Amino acid sequence: MISVRLSEEEYSALVNLCVMSGARSVSDLARDGLRLLISGPDDGSLSKLHADGLQAQIQLLNRRIEELNQRIMTTHAQDMKSRLDNGPD
Repeated sequence: MISVRLSEEEYSALVNLCVMSGARSVSDLARDGLRLLISGPDDGSLSKLHADGLQAQIQLLNRRIEELNQRIMTTHAQDMKSRLDNGPD
């Protein structure tokens, strides 16, 4: 058994990678990653793992950008409504 300390951001990234990769848990994902490291990069598995990780991070960033866009649009709409309700300055 091993234990690893992670920041909240690192753990969150692993949880998101689990969801994207279909792993059942962070433990399963870590175990699979360690198996790939032990077996060596001969079959390109590490490159695929790295690419999958990057893809998961990109998807997470895209979701967060969309959330920010929604917040901006909501704030803008509320601001416009407030200006209309208060009339011209």
